[in-house]
Amino acid sequence: MTNNRSGRGKSRRNTATATATPVQGKQHHKTMQEKKERELEQSRVGAGNRMLRAGTENKNGNMDNSDREMRGDERKSRHFSKGERSNDRRNQEASNRSRSNAERSDLPVQKNDEAVLDIIGMNHDGEGVGRVEGFTLFVPGALPGEKVRVKVLKTKKQYGYAKLLDIVQSSPDRIAAPCAIYDQCGGCQIQHMSYEAQLSWKRQHVVDVLERIGKLSVADDDDTSVDLPHVQGVVVHPTLGMSEPWRYRNKAQVPIGVTEGGLVGGFYARGSHRIVDMNTCLIQDERNDEVVARVKEIGRMLGISAYNEETGRGLLRHVVVKTAFRTGEMMLVLVTNGRDIPHADAWIGSIREHIPHVASICQNVNTKRTNVIFGDETRVLWGRDVIYDYIGNVQFAISARSFYQVNPVQTEVLYGKTVEYAGLTGKETVIDAYCGIGTISLFLAQHADQVYGVEIVKEAIDDARSNALLNEMRNVKFEVGASEDVIPAWKEQGITADVIVVDPPRKGCDPRLLDTILEMKPERVVYVSCNPSTLARDLRILEDGGYNTVEVQPVDMFPHTVHVEAVVVIYRDEKH
Repeated sequence: MTNNRSGRGKSRRNTATATATPVQGKQHHKTMQEKKERELEQSRVGAGNRMLRAGTENKNGNMDNSDREMRGDERKSRHFSKGERSNDRRNQEASNRSRSNAERSDLPVQKNDEAVLDIIGMNHDGEGVGRVEGFTLFVPGALPGEKVRVKVLKTKKQYGYAKLLDIVQSSPDRIAAPCAIYDQCGGCQIQHMSYEAQLSWKRQHVVDVLERIGKLSVADDDDTSVDLPHVQGVVVHPTLGMSEPWRYRNKAQVPIGVTEGGLVGGFYARGSHRIVDMNTCLIQDERNDEVVARVKEIGRMLGISAYNEETGRGLLRHVVVKTAFRTGEMMLVLVTNGRDIPHADAWIGSIREHIPHVASICQNVNTKRTNVIFGDETRVLWGRDVIYDYIGNVQFAISARSFYQVNPVQTEVLYGKTVEYAGLTGKETVIDAYCGIGTISLFLAQHADQVYGVEIVKEAIDDARSNALLNEMRNVKFEVGASEDVIPAWKEQGITADVIVVDPPRKGCDPRLLDTILEMKPERVVYVSCNPSTLARDLRILEDGGYNTVEVQPVDMFPHTVHVEAVVVIYRDEKH
């Protein structure tokens, strides 16, 4: 779940005092950055070429640059000492980079050329992938199976980017995107693809990375209809989608800006920080749209200024709205650049008058020059400090900053599959790593003897404990800390798990947590993933440590985007 994991954990970085002079430090940073860019190019092109070779076999083929992602943390930890490279070496590298970055005359296409090409796949960003005389071009907006005319925008050594000009032959999966600002907004990537095709592509995306990164053998589609014990390879089920894949988001985070016409709010334009004003978003709950529109209207009327990223001045930064689907309660959070809100009483009164479902109006103060939405201070302007909602029959208190899944309908599907794969009979001890505010832990606690949840963010554990009390669940215990530190300590106390559930952020599991799992040897592991690439990497480690990946269930948590979640059940090989 990407961009939808904020609050799950904090990064832990090693800090050191630099010993190089400012000039050398700057040169070192530049050298490292250029090295990363070269590795990115090599990884992306290599994956693209593999996908291209397989393109004629699979219409919904896709590629991924996850080799770069999975090595990212390792590369970040490398440091070069002073004088490690000579001036001659640096000069030679600079010369090579200049030649590499320049437009090459031997490529089959050059910048501004037009070409007609077949689109034989789609990459992890939702860009169509085709080739001209073996040269790879990424084309936003193009779909697999199409023949398109494009204009080349940029070329590199092994690949380039092109703009879609005309569709010569359309894919049967192409539809008209219903959103009026789809071409401008960066929130959705594949609205122009039928929903059935989206679900098919997301399953194939999971299959591809499991095979390429995880080196796993995936069962043929025909084999998955027979009994699991007789299937050869990992079973990847069809993606579980939504019967109504619109208006599914329960949270809106809207940046606020200003134009000649006054206060505007919407979403950032694709690939920029330019705010596109909007009145409705087809993946947002309609009530969220209503609250945002009312806040903008009141702000214009009261002369409220918008925050300016460049100057650091202006008051209103973001409007955050949370809607509880089951209870109907709503929370409004005004993120401001300072504590004082002009005409606050008039603002609150108007909101309460026009939006009676609002149960909480809060202010979050963020005065930092940062892209992070929330600051450290949150206070209640009116109403309660939380709203309440249910997932299944478990109740949750949702505060202004607490993490809560944004698609409650599919969250119930995701967690239901997690409980199913955990195979609980009521006698098991379960550990939930990366437990957040306890959403999965409390689901598991209904079916297990004892559940232990661990999370590095203290505020999340505070929420988890409150939610356990709210549901009168006494067979669940939460602890603050890194799972790779806390779980071994539990083991020393005699706590061993029959099942370990992991639900990590996009970067995947910490290597030490994977080592801990292999040492603890639970009967099964259930992995809930928001990033197929790091999932595949981690599965390979568990497989090499004596576990067998059995089933993978993709779940479409974010329709019309390229994101896909998956639940995986992994069994310990009895021979280990």
